[in-house]
Amino acid sequence: MIATVSILVAGEALAQIGDSRYAAFVQDAATGEVLLAIDADEPRYPASLTKMMTLYLTFEALQRGSIRETTPLRVSRHAASMEPSKLWLRAGSTIRVRDAVMALVTKSANDAAVTLAERIGKGSEAQFAAMMTRRARALGMSRTTFRNASGLPDPRQVTTARDMAILSRRLIQDFPERYAYFSATGFSWRGSHMPNHNRLLTRYEGADGIKTGYIRASGFNLAASAMRDGHRLVAVMFGGSTGQERDEHVMSLLDRGFDDLARGGPGGVLMARRGNGLRLVGSANAASMLPAPRRVVPSVPTPPQEAVRPARRASQAARRPAPGRDWAVQVGAYAERGVAQSAARRAASRGGRTEIRRVRVRGRWLWRSRVGGLSAAQARSACRAVRGGCIVIPGRRS
Repeated sequence: MIATVSILVAGEALAQIGDSRYAAFVQDAATGEVLLAIDADEPRYPASLTKMMTLYLTFEALQRGSIRETTPLRVSRHAASMEPSKLWLRAGSTIRVRDAVMALVTKSANDAAVTLAERIGKGSEAQFAAMMTRRARALGMSRTTFRNASGLPDPRQVTTARDMAILSRRLIQDFPERYAYFSATGFSWRGSHMPNHNRLLTRYEGADGIKTGYIRASGFNLAASAMRDGHRLVAVMFGGSTGQERDEHVMSLLDRGFDDLARGGPGGVLMARRGNGLRLVGSANAASMLPAPRRVVPSVPTPPQEAVRPARRASQAARRPAPGRDWAVQVGAYAERGVAQSAARRAASRGGRTEIRRVRVRGRWLWRSRVGGLSAAQARSACRAVRGGCIVIPGRRS
């Protein structure tokens, strides 16, 4: 039995497996089957994923009839004072419920979130946050506490990847018509068009929601849902070091989830790092997340062009990836070099070059297995074809 280990190499990324901010969870939205869980019950800061619960309570109020989509909401001085992202609403002005909802879904506007909260919470954001927490517990989100409606930093406001997946599924199931709000690719407000922060809507086949988030303490977060061949998956990820890394990682998690469903469920054995030790877990509970290695510019002077031998120039050109082909996939890190080489060769069966590198993690030497020199399409295809943990590593933007 081959065991792989998801590793964190110092200096290669700001947030990933092993980092205190990272967590991931993938679930079949209909059956509740868990396809992947990494630190899914560890506390994380929700950032703007908080607005999913703000919207849940808003949808409940719409369902009860206590507000309508056309109801004007008065903007308080407190709401207008919120930090960006925001619509820059003026104190004393009004905004319709529908526009406030759209502002939360697309631009993640904090002033609009507080305006909704104060209306539903009878003038108090703090009272609304208490309502949010009570509703979260009633939905089964046992490890979630809300302190505000926007997700702006508060050390007492915490959740988990699993809890956010529960909320995602309940939004889909409880409000099937209003869930369509999350599919909006943009929002026009007073002559300005604002695209949805959730770029999976235009980048990933079948994606139709849900919400992005970011604060420094949490990294880049995303709760996403996608539908393919009659199956809907929900994926939640915390702790991306960039928005692009987060998006690529979640797309890969969804790819693996749909692939596992097509094959009848996850299989194989992986080894994931958690805390200070190593533990064996099922492949539904582990995935690799390592970004592309940083390109380091040599500090030594570049020799004159005439001093470079033609053969050396040819060798360097051969090693340089073709334009658009500097993407890679990581298939794991192994205790034995031969196993790492075999895994890389299997992943490279459709193209690319094998890249085996020895790395040291917490006092243990491992052989990292990658395939480089791929196009974006080849990288995604390679990961779909590989059993076990695999992650797409984006290339440089030209």
